[in-house]
Amino acid sequence: MTAQARSILITGCSSGIGYHTAKWFRDKGWRVFASCRKTEDVEKLRAEGFDCLRLDVDDTASIRTALDEVLARSGGRLDALFNNAGFGQPGAAEDISRLAMREQFETNLFGPWELTNAVLKVMRAQGHGRIVFNSSILGFAAMRWRGAYNASKYAMEGLCDTLRQELHGTDIHVALVEPGPIESRFRPNALEKFLKHVDIDASVHRDNYRKQLERLKKEGHAAPFTLPASAVAESVWLAVTSRRPRARYRVTFPTKLFWYLKRLLPTRWLDALSRASA
Repeated sequence: MTAQARSILITGCSSGIGYHTAKWFRDKGWRVFASCRKTEDVEKLRAEGFDCLRLDVDDTASIRTALDEVLARSGGRLDALFNNAGFGQPGAAEDISRLAMREQFETNLFGPWELTNAVLKVMRAQGHGRIVFNSSILGFAAMRWRGAYNASKYAMEGLCDTLRQELHGTDIHVALVEPGPIESRFRPNALEKFLKHVDIDASVHRDNYRKQLERLKKEGHAAPFTLPASAVAESVWLAVTSRRPRARYRVTFPTKLFWYLKRLLPTRWLDALSRASA
């Protein structure tokens, strides 16, 4: 099978990692099904020549409709899925309501998992496939003010590790990419959720929250070692095309550093380092 015949579905392609990954695979000759939640973003990508469709991972009907459309266009075949759609809900754990936590998990975990289960039926029938999840450094390194996001990514990593074992013996492979600071719209989107769900002035953490607001509103890079979104796209490419893909692809220096520090340092030392980094 030629590379030109291969197809991939990518969620969350309006900007950042999803957009650049879609562009990367298209430039490599793949049939890319780029998806976005908002209709205006779908139209924008179509104007750029992308094969784009609407897919809202929070909506079961949208997932089913989008996948049916992809399979109709591809002749029933799908070689790869990149679960990229997601957002970060800032706020101390004690200030995160059940509703806010539910929204975080619906977008970051439940929706992608529902899509993955549907795609797995296709991949099992065709006998092969690659599934990649966009996790985070916060999928294994907990940091303050990010409890909801930490929880969703930790859960994602556990489910992926389980799925990888359950798919052993098949030609369907699951991988995680774990980015650190990346150029994207992550901070503006997080700011919107912060203001929506957290009563800043009523919180015991209000002084720290004001510092968080400064960081979220800052133009340009808010953290050292920030890489362009294309760095993640390259890791997704390796996860999809390598003969024996790794379970995890760590992107950015902080991610690689914390991965080793978590295995070397006592928990109290790691906690102190994480607090200083938050």
